[in-house]
Amino acid sequence: MSAPLASLSGYRRIVIKIGSALLVDHGAGLKHQWLDAVCDDIAALRASGVEVLVVSSGAIALGRTVLSLAPGALKLEESQAAAAVGQIALARHWSESLSRSSIVAGQILLTLGDTEERRRYLNARATINQLLKLGAVPIINENDTVATTEIRYGDNDRLAARVATMTGADLLILLSDIDGLYTAPPHLDPEAKLLPVIAEITPEIEAMAGGAASIFSRGGMRTKIDAGKIATSAGCAMIITSGKPFNPLKGIDQGAAHSWFAPSATPVTARKTWIAGQLQPAGTLTVDAGAERALHAGKSLLPAGVCDVIGQFHRGDTISVVGLEGREIARGLAGYDADEARRIAGHKSADIEDLLGYAGRAAMIHRDDLVMTEATGKKTEKKDEIHA
Repeated sequence: MSAPLASLSGYRRIVIKIGSALLVDHGAGLKHQWLDAVCDDIAALRASGVEVLVVSSGAIALGRTVLSLAPGALKLEESQAAAAVGQIALARHWSESLSRSSIVAGQILLTLGDTEERRRYLNARATINQLLKLGAVPIINENDTVATTEIRYGDNDRLAARVATMTGADLLILLSDIDGLYTAPPHLDPEAKLLPVIAEITPEIEAMAGGAASIFSRGGMRTKIDAGKIATSAGCAMIITSGKPFNPLKGIDQGAAHSWFAPSATPVTARKTWIAGQLQPAGTLTVDAGAERALHAGKSLLPAGVCDVIGQFHRGDTISVVGLEGREIARGLAGYDADEARRIAGHKSADIEDLLGYAGRAAMIHRDDLVMTEATGKKTEKKDEIHA
């Protein structure tokens, strides 16, 4: 496992995710002093040669304050209206605050399709990289004015992870209302302990995730762990820390409590990073124990090892592969449409021509199109000190 760097300035490209509750005070609007302090941190990183991207929540929270909407859950059309008003204000505040250090801000609004569809993914990546090349700081958010419940990221933790992998960042920082991953939800268990270093996201680590704690937050520790799986598998380290104090990025270098998630020692290729990070697989294949062992050994998924086919997907769609216990072990690109997959599931590859009437591919998912997503189950490394 690689060790955490002694300073954030040692990283090349950092994605910083900021939650709504950190930016917006319900009823009072934007927290200007806090934003200015974060922008000072960003300016310091930029001065040290680090490229910085920001994934900023807050449009809906800010918009509902501007529109004086009542507290509580919003209807979809109310959320979209709040986002339309709030995004303008949010972008203006970011631009004004960064301009104090002569830094130009560029706004990018993404929808789920911008990272799930390969062509749009590449276009979004090219735009972000060009902004960085020109010295700007991209301020990224989900386009909540058009997103629906069914077609959305649902939280900016996973959006930030997708942005980090899309742009080849080597560190993702999730600024939150909690200072890291604990052995149990600290508001429920006074004996819960902070885990400063997580060598690998195992099922044990996933079980420690709690729920959302803020009225503004759509995510929680669960989504942060999901984000960590996306980021670390692509070779990007991740930090979860509290964003409540002023200058939270500077605080990390000064020893503020946080959890550091180690990047994978064998990151997947850029194409496989895109496959692994898909947030909404089109379907699911359940495989037997023998097929699971074969996948861990680097083999393709053959029809004989498939026990069940769920969903309506087409050849080339990203689908999830789960074991008999229901835990996802891999994702990959389907070699067959769902109806064809159901007809050949459980059969030998040699039988495919007789079953389908044509000589199809031998594999349900070829190994070149498959990414393992399950941790190996190694024990979490716990250290008293984070920095090397």
